[in-house]
Amino acid sequence: MRRTTTAERVGRFAVAGAAWLAGLIWALPILYALWAAFHPSAYATDFSLTAPLTLHNFARAWVAAPFARYFLNTAILVTGIMLAQFVVCTLAAFALARWNFRGSSVLFALILVQLMVTPDVLIVENYRTLHSLGLIDTLTGIGIPYVASAFGIFLLRQAFKTIPKELDDAARLEGASTLQTILRVYLPLARPVYVAYGLVSVSYHWNNFLWPLIVTNSVETRPLTVGLQVFASVDQGIDWSVITAAALMTSAPLMILFLIFQRAFIQSFLRAGIR
Repeated sequence: MRRTTTAERVGRFAVAGAAWLAGLIWALPILYALWAAFHPSAYATDFSLTAPLTLHNFARAWVAAPFARYFLNTAILVTGIMLAQFVVCTLAAFALARWNFRGSSVLFALILVQLMVTPDVLIVENYRTLHSLGLIDTLTGIGIPYVASAFGIFLLRQAFKTIPKELDDAARLEGASTLQTILRVYLPLARPVYVAYGLVSVSYHWNNFLWPLIVTNSVETRPLTVGLQVFASVDQGIDWSVITAAALMTSAPLMILFLIFQRAFIQSFLRAGIR
């Protein structure tokens, strides 16, 4: 058994040290936000160990802007988009995975091409389309461009292709329709993939900023990201303790959601993978 040389040990320590340093640099903004949010404004830049703790910043942030409405808008938006994506992506993925029809390979190639196109490229055309439909400044207008997700179709198609086709034949012999086969066979077997994709969808649309900023004009439709930007603007005055408290308050649901489902999230990708 070969013994580890001094050079190898030094190299490992150097790599570990660099990783810890990178992690610390990445965590510094979060650590500062935690410090400023839970201390009075006078201690936002005074890192004294004797500084008093307070929750007053969160109370000030909550009453300074309609965050309850922002939370409601965001919850409705991300839930609606996720459910619509599940329906559309499931039907499209099943058709591409199990049905042999003319042009299926070309259609799937176009979906893969869409993965390479960032949504920002389509902002102007999407805005013109929504304006013609009268959906500007609505939650429906924010969510419609994301319903047909190329990533969701691709991920579910790859998961469906790993399910034995014999299960389709067995379901058909039992008299099940295509929709019943999807609901009773494919959905339960692909549940880990749905969990992972659901978390990705919720986190992306919870943090989405540019498109909602362009489409929304009123408090009744603003999600949290746009509401936080308006709240933290110069017109509101710069109080970093209150601003960081508002930022933590708006990101807390995502953090809690990831902590609850992190094991399922990681295992779903490890189990299903992208084949």
